[in-house]
Amino acid sequence: MRLINIKPGRASASLLMLLPFAAVLIAYAIGSEIRLSENPSDKLLPAPGTIWDTAVRLTTEADRRSGRILFWHDTWASLKRLGLGIGISAFTALVIGLLIGLLPLMRSFLSQFVAVLSMIPPLALLPILFIVFGLGELSKVVLIVVGTLPFLIRDLSQRTLEIPQELLVKAQTLGASSWVIAIRVALPQVLPRLIQGVRLSLGPAWLFLIAAEAIASDLGLGYRIFLVRRYLAMDVILTYVIWITFLAFVIDWALRWISRRTFPWMETGL
Repeated sequence: MRLINIKPGRASASLLMLLPFAAVLIAYAIGSEIRLSENPSDKLLPAPGTIWDTAVRLTTEADRRSGRILFWHDTWASLKRLGLGIGISAFTALVIGLLIGLLPLMRSFLSQFVAVLSMIPPLALLPILFIVFGLGELSKVVLIVVGTLPFLIRDLSQRTLEIPQELLVKAQTLGASSWVIAIRVALPQVLPRLIQGVRLSLGPAWLFLIAAEAIASDLGLGYRIFLVRRYLAMDVILTYVIWITFLAFVIDWALRWISRRTFPWMETGL
């Protein structure tokens, strides 16, 4: 039997899914043990137990100066910025994507402009955003929008163009206006792609958020990571990295669940 035809069962699939995670944890534990046996004060690879103790301390103990548990305040600040940026990008991309995909005039007007914008490295614009919008919340949200919006527009406009012309012709034959076609025909076809596009945009969105927080912020997950790096506090850094990864996974899982429940015919299993 060819490998391409071998499909694991549920138990085997679960085991295969866990193996890479176990391999990484074991490799880290071994590396940490080797370094700590040679130098007990080594900070590069803290022991897993040390990371756990740090995580408990960060999530339960209040800061002495402010009296707040900074870990949760950092989390809320970052999630708020991320949610605003992704939400604005998704809504704007949905509108512009439908316009480009459905209206030839808008396609000629905007498609090449959006294509050029998508080639600009978003992080190269960060100093400009700070100058124009200041160092507050707005510049961080705008960076996420600038970084994710062109990709989402191109993806959604392409999905709109892939809608079978027969559907559009039938709708027009039945007397549907352009607005009705956009809402009743195109929108249900594009919404599943929007969710997939947002899922794919989460990684870049986190990158832009952390970069902005690291440069100009006094609160946030990215800010805290870059603040403690000067002390080589790898246990704190790794705790925040693991937490960011967990948050990204939960958001991705939630979007996938919404896609499965709302548009089961579009779910690909990724």
